[in-house]
Parts: sequence; structure tokens; C-alpha cells
Amino acid sequence: MTDLLKTLRTTTPIREDDAGPEVRRSTSPVTTEDRLALGGALAGSVALTFLLFGWIAPFDSLLGFVVVAYVLFIGLYAVLVSLDQNRVTVRDRVAAVIWQSLAALLLLALLFVVGYALYRGRPALTHLNFFTQNMGGTGPLAPLTQGGVLHAMVGSLEQIGIALAITVPLGLMCAVFLNEVPGAYARFVRTVVEAMTALPSIVAGLFIYATFILILHFEKSGLAAGLALSVMMLPIIIRAADVVIRLVPSSLREASYALGSGQWRTIWTVVLPTSRSGLTTAVILGTARGIGETSPVLLTAGANPSLNADPLSGPQVSLPLATFQLVASPQPNMIARGFGCAGLLMALVLLLFLLARVLGGRGPGELSRGQQHRRVLASRRDADRMSRRPAPLAQATAATTTGTRP
Repeated sequence: MTDLLKTLRTTTPIREDDAGPEVRRSTSPVTTEDRLALGGALAGSVALTFLLFGWIAPFDSLLGFVVVAYVLFIGLYAVLVSLDQNRVTVRDRVAAVIWQSLAALLLLALLFVVGYALYRGRPALTHLNFFTQNMGGTGPLAPLTQGGVLHAMVGSLEQIGIALAITVPLGLMCAVFLNEVPGAYARFVRTVVEAMTALPSIVAGLFIYATFILILHFEKSGLAAGLALSVMMLPIIIRAADVVIRLVPSSLREASYALGSGQWRTIWTVVLPTSRSGLTTAVILGTARGIGETSPVLLTAGANPSLNADPLSGPQVSLPLATFQLVASPQPNMIARGFGCAGLLMALVLLLFLLARVLGGRGPGELSRGQQHRRVLASRRDADRMSRRPAPLAQATAATTTGTRP
């Protein structure tokens, strides 16, 4: 056998392409032909649109120019791809271009909104007093060096804090109930929650105003505004958390039950840690729904140009409500303060989003450095405890080994 292998090695010719270095193949789904087709379709659509608007038809609308150019771009791209590909590939490429262009349009709209708010609020945001003072005693003709929105920032933080303290535990418990305790009542609760997700914000404000203020005779305050925001945030958190918990594999629950854990022990140690990242997203969605509302705060907290840090008594204002009131003024300085409030609101939402990502962004089973360190210390303590056996147990072990009574 060895002689046969040597003979084959010496008699088999070596091809020239095998002797050279291996050529690396490109695994990118975008080829040169795709780039040329995109470039050609874009250039052709813009040229045809210029020809149509400048020479053929008396059109002068910018929006119409963009729409016509986009439609021509899709058509020309489909024609260029069809020259080299089959019908299925053409449909796939056209669909990919459409949804990617729509995603780019949404991103562009978001950047435009953020940039426009920061640009219009730039005169107010450049002054330090805008962050450290309130509007008490500041008139509409006062310069930007006077007054600020400290009262609105404090009000927003307190109101959203009260709403989160109510909705996070209730929302997570209700989502666990809907998944772990199925039945007719759970189906009824799920139906009510799905119906409440479309609840108008003014209805939530009127509900708290009628019950908490008119019937129970409490005054307008940040607490009432937090209750109104919690009515809006609760169904969003429940619905999103319900979907996330439903995605937890049933095999994890079955393994926990097989090890002897009870239902609530399984929920606490298996289901919730596994879906932690998704539950964080659910809380973020609820917070984004509640932090930008104006009408519930206006009905339940009133309006106060001065700083009121007590959410239990007295009117209180939030950043969205302050933005609404300031932008409605005809004075340029007040409008600049309003856009500055909008920029602060976006920064606050970004801060809450980053905080939620830090707290719940790790995947299931992934430990932080502190948790890993504590786990190592606990393992060392267990090893030391097991190495130091008690004296009676050691004597009993020695007697069992020698066959004598202790």
C-alpha cells in the first residue's frame, strides 16, 4: 500500500493553478453588477425627471420631483437587473431596494426632527441659566439670559418616576400571570390590555381627573400626572412583556421543574432572567409613550411657571407641557425656549434609554464583572467549607473505613 501511494504521488501531474496561492472568494451579497445597476438607475431617473420637469411638462413642485424620480428609479433598476437575472431575483432585488430606501427615509426624517429642534433651540441652550432657573417672574419679552426650564425638568423626572414605580411591577406581574396562569380570566385580561393600548391620552387624563381629583378631592399635583401617565404606560408594558415572555423556550421551564423547582421559583430564576433584555425594551416602549404626553399632565397637574419639587401638592409642569406653552407664544425668545425644551426632552429620553440598556442589555446567563467576582468568591467559600469537615463526621467516616464502632 505504501509503495502504491508513492507511485501515485510521483505519477500524478500537479496543475499550475494548484501550485499558486488560493484565491479568496468574496462572500458579500452585493456584487459589482448590483452597484452599477443602482448607479445607472439613479442617474437615469434623475436625468429623466429633469427632462420631464424642465422640457416636457410645466411641473415645479419639489415633492413631485422626488416622487417621480423615485418611481423612475425603481422601474429602471428593475429593468437593469432583469438583463442578467431571472424573475424571482428581480422581485427580490426590487423589494430589498424599496424597504431599504424607506428605512433610510425614516432615518432621515428622524435626523431632521432632532436637528431642527436643536437648531431652533440653540439660542436658549447656549445659556447656563436655561438649565438652572425657572420661568417664575420671567416675562415674554425677557432676554434669554433670564429664566429657564428647571421646573419642567424636575416635574418630568418626578412624574415619570412615579409612573415607572407603578407600571413596572404591575406590568411585569400581569405579563407573568398571562403566560404562566392560562385560563378564561387570563384571556379576558389580555383582551382588555389589547384594547387599552389604543386608549387616547386625553381619556386617561380625564379618568384620573374625574376619580382622583373630583371624587377623591385631591388637588392637582405631580402625583396625579404620574397616575395619568401610568394608565397610558401600563398596557404598553404588559403587551410587550407578554410577547417577550411567550418567547422563552418551554424546555427551560421543564428542566427547572425536573430539578424540583416550583412554579414561582422557576419564574423568578429562569423565565425573568432569560427575558431580561426584552423586558427592558418593554419598559423603554412604555416610558417613551408616557414621557412625551401633554394633555394628561395639563388636566391633572395644571401649569406652574415656578419650581415645585413636591409632587404631592401643588401644580407642576413637565417638559412636553412647557414646550407646548412656550412654542404657542408669538415672542421669538419664548419660541427658542420651547425648542430648547424639546431638545432637553430628547436628551432625557436618550439618557433613560442608555440607562435601561446598561441595566438590562446583557443576554441571558451573561454575568457582569462584579457578578463573576462574587461567584468566584462564593465558590472559594464553598470549597473551604467542604474541606473543613466536622469532627464527628470525620470520626464516623474513619470508623466506617476501619469497620469499628466510633
